[in-house]
Amino acid sequence: MKSNTLKHGFYPLMLSLAMGLGSAQAAPDMVVVGYGGAGQKAQDVAFFQPFSVADHSKLIQSEYNGEMARIKVMVDTGNADWDVVQIEGPDLMRGCDEGMYEKLDWSKLGHVEQLIPDAAQACGSAALVWSVAIAYDTQKLAQAPTSWADFWDVQKIPGKRGLRKRAVYNLEFALLADGVKVEDVYSVLNTPQGVDRAFAKLTQLKPYIQWWEAGAQPAQWLTAGDVVMTSTYSGRVAAAAQNGSHLGLVWPGSLYGMDYWAIIKGSKHVDQAKRFIAFANQPDAQVKYVEQIPYGPTNTEAAAKLDRKLAQWVPTAPQNLKGALSMDVAFWVDHGEELEERFNAWASK
Repeated sequence: MKSNTLKHGFYPLMLSLAMGLGSAQAAPDMVVVGYGGAGQKAQDVAFFQPFSVADHSKLIQSEYNGEMARIKVMVDTGNADWDVVQIEGPDLMRGCDEGMYEKLDWSKLGHVEQLIPDAAQACGSAALVWSVAIAYDTQKLAQAPTSWADFWDVQKIPGKRGLRKRAVYNLEFALLADGVKVEDVYSVLNTPQGVDRAFAKLTQLKPYIQWWEAGAQPAQWLTAGDVVMTSTYSGRVAAAAQNGSHLGLVWPGSLYGMDYWAIIKGSKHVDQAKRFIAFANQPDAQVKYVEQIPYGPTNTEAAAKLDRKLAQWVPTAPQNLKGALSMDVAFWVDHGEELEERFNAWASK
């Protein structure tokens, strides 16, 4: 289902309805930062280019790997080179508490009644629903993995595994591999014994781990045969599969949550940034995004418009949520800093 709404003037019309966000005429340049790869290419098609046309403004793209320290330096020095960033939920909440992002006025941004729960935050607007799952090459494995227990079983399926080089996600997956039920993961992880248990399980697998930092790496490594399995953002592998690759996903045991758009405190282009967020929340823009890469939309009206074949790859599809784990953002806001420090020390040994 391809959208022709830009040609018919829908985007400019909706942009004009985003009241109180400043004039769309002669807007200065703005820098929007994402995670690169296929996800950002999809954002360029669905959001960046159409917004620039509708807003009569220029938008400059950049990319990063989610380093909060870079944003903190900009805020602390008063030299915000970036304006809008894509950021994970725990980092958004922590940064909002620390005054790193501009507060949003949802009475002026609009679309709030259409958004899924937890999408509208004080300092951020949900950009997408992501899922991190096990990916593998269906032509290279005689026996497909079905769980994180299989991921950890190097006797059953020999070879290197790819994992993201952060505590977040990995501690949850380690507990699932160790037999903890999905519904009990965060209650276990919320204890010192549970954290020790997760790190002990990671230590078992450590000799076989190849760490990824950029979201594009897992699919590349699978294709090249560098790893036999890897954690990955589901949308990247789903997009590759739709384009004819032989990569498969294991949905049970996947972890899902939201990325957000946030405006860096001290941005010189706040009005334009708010107009961009209002634009990106429109249902037709989100449908166009999901058509490029199948992450979950945050606008409920967009979800209702998705083609059925496309919906099967979306993390929020009912069949894909079976056995999946919802990220506990509050847990990572409260404990993320200390756990990431411990993880970095552990990984460097």
